[in-house]
Amino acid sequence: MKYLFLFLVSLTTVSTHSQTLLKPDRVFDGEKIHPNWIVLVEGNQISYVGKIAGVQVPPGTKTIDLKGTTLLPGLIEGHSHLLLHPYNETSWNDQVLKESPVERAIRATVHAKKTLMAGITTTRDLGAEGAGYTDVYLKKTIDDGVIPGPRMLVAGPAIVATGAYGPKGFHDGVEVPLGAEPASGVDEVIKTVRRQMGNGADLIKIYADYRWTPGADSEPTFLQEEIDAMVATATTAGKYVVAHASTPEGMRRAIKGGVETIEHGAGGTLEIFKLMKEKGVALCPTLAAGDAITQYKGWKKGTDAEPERITKKRESFKLALESGVTIVFGGDVGVFTHGENYRELELMVDYGMQPTDVLKSATSSNANVFHLNTLGNLEKGFLADIIAVEGDPINDIKNMRKVKFVMKDGVIYKNK
Repeated sequence: MKYLFLFLVSLTTVSTHSQTLLKPDRVFDGEKIHPNWIVLVEGNQISYVGKIAGVQVPPGTKTIDLKGTTLLPGLIEGHSHLLLHPYNETSWNDQVLKESPVERAIRATVHAKKTLMAGITTTRDLGAEGAGYTDVYLKKTIDDGVIPGPRMLVAGPAIVATGAYGPKGFHDGVEVPLGAEPASGVDEVIKTVRRQMGNGADLIKIYADYRWTPGADSEPTFLQEEIDAMVATATTAGKYVVAHASTPEGMRRAIKGGVETIEHGAGGTLEIFKLMKEKGVALCPTLAAGDAITQYKGWKKGTDAEPERITKKRESFKLALESGVTIVFGGDVGVFTHGENYRELELMVDYGMQPTDVLKSATSSNANVFHLNTLGNLEKGFLADIIAVEGDPINDIKNMRKVKFVMKDGVIYKNK
């Protein structure tokens, strides 16, 4: 027991204080920048945000001087896979087929800590990708204080139409583990949603389109009535559904069915994005995943001309911005290195989004979309998930790489 205790302590150094005054150069409160503001934390809640002259600081309060920084709400990652690691290290197929859930869970403990240290205090993990409900137990160990990591919203195995998902490339006599749970027909998809919720999924992820054979174009998978049934089953239980979808028809079926977010959306048209706006469905474009995968395939970014995949993604993202659809910050991290979540923020700016809107997307907007009522803003009564970055990220979004301070639930995990 002695050695277990020492091991757990060595995972991270945390500190708590009943009352803490944070003094940065400026505060981004989830909506806009305020120079010369401070934040007072009592226990695990924010008790004051504003000019220091507007508050009576309680005796015994610990003051942390964060000169030269911007204070922000803890970032909320919208699309992660803590049980995956970059595909240029090990292909997705080999991770699913050759890495046991035990190995993947051990890796995920490292990924969770890197995520938190990068200023991500909440993450929506959209599928264990062949590791069953390992994400549910990863969430539990974080919540129980066994390992450091972000708050997690988990989807469990995710749901695919029978025959549509991988790994593929084997003859029909070979059965291999799949990266998600297959289901077909209204009765079966209802049963699958209920089983996943009962096993601890916070939300349900479905694949509204996918490649039926390796190398083929994506096509719609679930029928409209199947999607309708899955959404009805989840919402009746107080959960919600998100959809992997990149084709116009796959997106249309998912939107019509009542999903809350579309993941990827690379083939979205202006008409589809306007429909999303009308129905209150948000878009998580996962720009960083496509950027990373294209580089893995040989694109020398900054030297070579942009490949067609990147050009088309820029165009679809521009259409999404034009439509006014809500944009979710979420990079599909796991495809690329955990802790480098800032890559999505930088690409959102590079592809045409204003820096202030990008920061809103990663804080207050994501909190609203994900039903996190006490996160995403620096506001009295909200939970004390707070980070500080060097400089001003509105002037240079690359400052989001330079995380100097991380507090989650009133506990300090990083201060340098």
